Amino acid sequence: MSQPVNARRRGVVATTVGSAVPVLVLAGLMWVVEIIDVPLQGSLDRNGIYPRSESGLFGVVAAPFLHADFAHLVANTGAFVVMGVLIAVTTRHFWAATVGIILFGGLGTWLIASPNTIHIGASGVVYGYAAFLVTWGLLARRLLNIAVAVVVVVVYGGIAWGVLPGQAGISWEGHLCGALAGVGMAWALSRRLDRSRYRAV
Repeated sequence: MSQPVNARRRGVVATTVGSAVPVLVLAGLMWVVEIIDVPLQGSLDRNGIYPRSESGLFGVVAAPFLHADFAHLVANTGAFVVMGVLIAVTTRHFWAATVGIILFGGLGTWLIASPNTIHIGASGVVYGYAAFLVTWGLLARRLLNIAVAVVVVVVYGGIAWGVLPGQAGISWEGHLCGALAGVGMAWALSRRLDRSRYRAV
């Protein structure tokens, strides 16, 4: 096997590993926060999104890193890491997508969620990631991104029911707003991609 081919493969592996690092760091931070919260008897969870409360705005940023218990955290971690890495590797827009989904999805939840509730967990970001990847696949019109979108629909399509009200203790508002934020971020970033294809003469 030629050296250039080996070099390209090593480059792909290095790029993939490098792209995964920020995703793993954020997931690790979620675990660190939950470990700290155990001896505090869940008191950190009070810093989640408290709808239409000025003090609850801090939860827009904090909520994805707060979980009710380790079962809740485990349920979110796998999908967060898998889809986060897919965004990082196939779109190179991990940070823009993540920040946008957290902020806009969190603000949407803050605006529409029921009063006297506190919303915590990374599932809103997970819904945002799923919606982002599917929308990006449709807008980017590249074979790899389309394939990723199909995989996300097949593997995670069942979570779509989570945007509907009716499940006690589940923040359908967070899921819905996260998904809408994911669609919006994919659309906004794909427009930048379209503009980058044009060349002035």
